[in-house]
Amino acid sequence: MKLSCDFQPPWWSRGGHQQTIWAPFFARSGKVPLRREIWTTPDHDQVAVDWIDAPPNAPVVILFHGLGSSSRGHYALALASALRHRGWGGCFINFRGCGGIDNRLPRSYHAGDSAEIAWMLEKVAKILPDRHRYAVGVSLGGNALLKYLGEQGGNANAVLSKAAGVCAPIDLVATAEFLQKGNIRFYNRYFLTNMKQSVRRLQRRYPELADWSQVFSAKNLYDFDEHFTAPVHGFAGAQSFWEEGSSAPLLRHITVPTLLLNSADDPIVPIASVRSALLSPAITPCVTPHGGHVGFMSGPFPGRLDWLPHTLLDYFDGRNSA
Repeated sequence: MKLSCDFQPPWWSRGGHQQTIWAPFFARSGKVPLRREIWTTPDHDQVAVDWIDAPPNAPVVILFHGLGSSSRGHYALALASALRHRGWGGCFINFRGCGGIDNRLPRSYHAGDSAEIAWMLEKVAKILPDRHRYAVGVSLGGNALLKYLGEQGGNANAVLSKAAGVCAPIDLVATAEFLQKGNIRFYNRYFLTNMKQSVRRLQRRYPELADWSQVFSAKNLYDFDEHFTAPVHGFAGAQSFWEEGSSAPLLRHITVPTLLLNSADDPIVPIASVRSALLSPAITPCVTPHGGHVGFMSGPFPGRLDWLPHTLLDYFDGRNSA
């Protein structure tokens, strides 16, 4: 499929930083009621899942959010509005500890957790066996979804009809190094603050889980992943976690038709790491000149967020072929 990557930012928000920072706070999207379920994980933890109900035969889009986000993130709300308008269903899955509920076990979620993606998608397939199922992974969730697709190869075709990775950090090593450079260190501080806040609940319940003094004194992503993410989730260290968790080496094995959507001015994911990746024929790459990191705001101030969800749904629906 040939895709039209024709996103045009408004004159007042052309830069990647503006698109990235302003979208969650200023852009408008409609409000859609969500029906919540609590799922029990295979290891007896719990996650919150928010549904957008639709007619019995309507396709369903499964959303995996990014770091520090949830089913209420700005792109999730925009996607929910587009799904309701199109009459499709949605299954917005919150990772462990996200979506306003705490998880029970001494672990969190991470960019390479493809095993988590696997059981979630298999569960949706069992619940809705006769409907077209599409999956979208955004940022961290995008890397985890792409990693799952690469690991599963042809087996994933029985679970999903199509998929999409949006602004996914497919090379975690390159992304972590990129975040240490120049004025984009702002994002490094933002992510660190968010991650430290999210694990304080674990510190209170599991004081022996990690060297918490090292975790909360971390100055960069390497320090945090070295002292929390890696040891808590079974990796030898931050470098091993980044290398083993990256989806880039697995993209050539994907057989599910997949949209790989990125912007060239993304201040978080280095576009060179995306352009240099070896892609399978099943992947349709789409790199827009502008858009930032999951921004894609358009229209008059304060902007709209409809370009991204419409592009995703048109791809799933086959409307973007030319």
